[in-house]
Amino acid sequence: MAVDAVRIAETFAARASDPGAATTDLLECTVQLTRLMQDTTAALVVRQRSRGEPLTDLEPVLKVSADRLRRKYPPRAVDRDLATRKRPVLAYGSQRAFKRAMPKKASLRDPHQRLACALTLMWKRSGIPQQELARRMNIHRSYLSRILSGERPATHAYAKQIAKECGDGTETEFATLLWKIAADDPVSTTDPAHTLRTYYQALTYAAGSPREDRILSSTRHCITTAELRQALHGPGVPEWGVYHQLATALQSKPEIALPLWRNATSDHGTVSSLSAEAFG
Repeated sequence: MAVDAVRIAETFAARASDPGAATTDLLECTVQLTRLMQDTTAALVVRQRSRGEPLTDLEPVLKVSADRLRRKYPPRAVDRDLATRKRPVLAYGSQRAFKRAMPKKASLRDPHQRLACALTLMWKRSGIPQQELARRMNIHRSYLSRILSGERPATHAYAKQIAKECGDGTETEFATLLWKIAADDPVSTTDPAHTLRTYYQALTYAAGSPREDRILSSTRHCITTAELRQALHGPGVPEWGVYHQLATALQSKPEIALPLWRNATSDHGTVSSLSAEAFG
């Protein structure tokens, strides 16, 4: 639940930073967060009781009497509710949810589709016949075709193998990072700024490696050439507004990259492990 709270809060922060965000999108976050906090409060009250610690310790924090807490949060009822609790869904589902309910045609801005676009470009640029690539991967050609079109989610192993067979080390890094983000898998790094830049390089690749002037035109020239180059190659990390504009221009959802940017611009240690759910 703590991870879900971070994910919703990050999404809310990203949406709130967009002046054109719909009020309904902002309210979706607040409603989900309110419900989550209610469930979390119930779980913490039961946690206090299960440890044999007095509920009176919670009175000053919750402004509710111990008797009221006892009646409001019976352990069996809370346990039952938590056991059937569905994780909140905002803009993005997990890889498991994606497998259960794959849309017929995913949005181009969906992280799964960004991965599919990148893998397709790797295959096309390699010149390897699809039948031959399927043979090397030991899967049926029709299955490979559905992976490349985004109709089926690629496993990490398949994404890496496509990149290995069709690309080079850089493209393998792109495929791995795009897969981790699409699959809500933790992204661990000793160089957060490099990871941020690599993600945007991967988005650029998935968008067909457009020229700088075309990218700038897609941002309506809200960013400069210098800012674009710094965002993709460094040195340093530009302001979030640059990455927000760039993500939109590259057919991605800006809020996905917000945790990466915050990690790259934070003052804490060099080693970071971002929660999978932090990507929305």
